[in-house]
Amino acid sequence: MTENSTEPAEVSAAAQSAADTQAPQEKLTKGLQNRHIQLIALGGAIGTGLFYGSAESIKLAGPSILLTYLLGGAIIFLIVRALGEMSTYDPKAGAFSYYASHYWSKRAGFVSGWNYWANYVLVSMVELAVVGQFVQYWFPTIPAWLSAIVFMVLITAANMLGVKAFGEFEFWFAIIKIVAVIAMIVLGLVVIVMAIPGADGIVPGIHNLANFAPHGFFSSTAQSDATASAGVTGGVTYSGILMALVVVMFSFGGTELIGITAGEAEDPKTSIPKATNEVVWRILIFYVAALAVIMCVVPWDKIGVPNAQGVVVSPFVQIFDSVGIHFAAGLLNFVCLTAVISVYNSALYSNSRMLYSLSIQGNAPRYLSKTNKRGVPAWGVLTSAAITVIAVVVVFLWPEFAFNYLMSIATFSGIFNWSMIAITQMKFRKNIGAEGEKELTFKLPFAKITPWIILAAMLLIYALMWLSPSYRIATWLGPLWVVVLVAAYEITQRVKKK
Repeated sequence: MTENSTEPAEVSAAAQSAADTQAPQEKLTKGLQNRHIQLIALGGAIGTGLFYGSAESIKLAGPSILLTYLLGGAIIFLIVRALGEMSTYDPKAGAFSYYASHYWSKRAGFVSGWNYWANYVLVSMVELAVVGQFVQYWFPTIPAWLSAIVFMVLITAANMLGVKAFGEFEFWFAIIKIVAVIAMIVLGLVVIVMAIPGADGIVPGIHNLANFAPHGFFSSTAQSDATASAGVTGGVTYSGILMALVVVMFSFGGTELIGITAGEAEDPKTSIPKATNEVVWRILIFYVAALAVIMCVVPWDKIGVPNAQGVVVSPFVQIFDSVGIHFAAGLLNFVCLTAVISVYNSALYSNSRMLYSLSIQGNAPRYLSKTNKRGVPAWGVLTSAAITVIAVVVVFLWPEFAFNYLMSIATFSGIFNWSMIAITQMKFRKNIGAEGEKELTFKLPFAKITPWIILAAMLLIYALMWLSPSYRIATWLGPLWVVVLVAAYEITQRVKKK
């Protein structure tokens, strides 16, 4: 994905200066404080993937899922550190798309930016499509499409108010999720210490983690022994610590939002390194500690099993139900509703900034770089919201097509985006040279080999996706999506030359 000729660092710097002169980044408002960025980064990776998706990963690995989260957390840490190095050195809207365009090639910036934008449109599509289910828990007569419209309008309006309003919304959304997880951990510890038996008579305790790795590091069994969540290929079911890595990594999606906020951070030289270093261990505490407590109270092989009413509930609901707190489902429903709204809020914010950055690069229409009096790229917000409306309509009309095909592309684009960050970081280091490296205040550890470790990890996850029916379709649709993006770039460039 390189251009025919490689620009020297001096030419790239001159090009950057010219681009900045034509469309200055200062048009965006520096309104995000350190507390906003901290909670945005943390809240971005604590959502329905933890509250509901964790049941699938526990089935695949048992208690050893804790090791999988540690492994996945280490990979994510390297990715956000690679992005953090560039964001601290050169804080700009669009983050990795801007860096790919500037330090790699215009084509790379185009593919990186539009891939990320499309990914979040599809994620928004799903979040808005399911928001009605949470509302209907309390108000079953309200149509799901009406709930989607109401929340879309409200969040779009909030994004038009300015970056500080966005930061405040995300701050409090994250607080709700964090409080919910902490409350569950505290309750679980009380139950464990007091050895309060559950309704089924099982006594909570660390002994429930005894069969720590029931499926080993990586194992396969006959299809007849398969569970609903396991991967089946050619009559074989795959499970274990390694297989669960596919599910775990997608739970961490959204952590790269740290880089997107750099262009509007009040003090990016301080807040970005702080958020980058702290968010990973905080996420691991919330994931590892929370799941460890859950599996001590509710044995891992009971998680994800239908209850007396035949309903499969969240592991978080199970831990409350086990001690007789049956209104937990309502509480979790509220938390998940805020989590869904939070995801769309973040998606709309990041997509509008990505369009803004793509426009400045010359990779999107010029009108998308215009900002309102509050420093918001208003046309980017409205354009992203409008396209999301179309995507949501597709979900309601053709749900099977949307979830099976469109979401498979979104799944692949996450891996592709992380891979692009790793490659861009190598291009960035080469571009700034030895003198530029001396000016780095937030360096990627072992920068010569770390990007290759990230790429190897992404290749491994891609290979594992072939073994899971939930993700396999993404392994062949994803590369086709990249071809479409590259072709789109070539077409737009030829149109411009005419």
